[in-house]
Amino acid sequence: MSLAGTPGADHVARLVKIGFLGGSFDPVHFGHLMAAQDAFEQYRLDRLVLVPAAQAPLKPNDVQSSAEDRLAMLRASVEWDRRFEISDVELRRGGVSYTIDSARYFRALYPTDQLYWIIGGDQLPKLNLWKEIVELANLVEFIFLERPGFPLRAQPDIPGLKLHRCNGHLLAINSTELRERVRQGLSLDYFVPHKAIVYIRDKALYRDIT
Repeated sequence: MSLAGTPGADHVARLVKIGFLGGSFDPVHFGHLMAAQDAFEQYRLDRLVLVPAAQAPLKPNDVQSSAEDRLAMLRASVEWDRRFEISDVELRRGGVSYTIDSARYFRALYPTDQLYWIIGGDQLPKLNLWKEIVELANLVEFIFLERPGFPLRAQPDIPGLKLHRCNGHLLAINSTELRERVRQGLSLDYFVPHKAIVYIRDKALYRDIT
């Protein structure tokens, strides 16, 4: 395991740098999008791909709405932003979404590019639980987001793991809280992009959660 250098470090000359941010996006919120923007800017990525999961393996109860609805909310939220793309590979595959399967897919699709998987710093201690993590660490590098000034967490001992710290604007927002706000009739303004809010209202999402 090695901790890589600062953003903009001189890696292999002009490899295309592609970042991937996975999640349930149920619903997508500004915490997701701020994380994507921070990683894109600080590591000068050429592309950033949002990857909605069919079912996250470590969060079995995290999905409440359909794949179609989550994909539609995500598209409505970022369709105007040319920096961001969306891949529905995990939704099409279905079942539990393991990062190793997506990393293999993207590595085959982009064999010569530099691939980064973006995670929250709180996920670092759990990396050794990820499926086939040693192979995964050899397919992608990891960008992990932390608040500026926070000390480094303990680094997992995984062969070949390359970590890049990103000082992010981490927002204390989570999708579970937002679904509960809808159930209680509270506003999603300032938490969720407006077009996604309109979609949630039009489809009456989350209102039947008990």
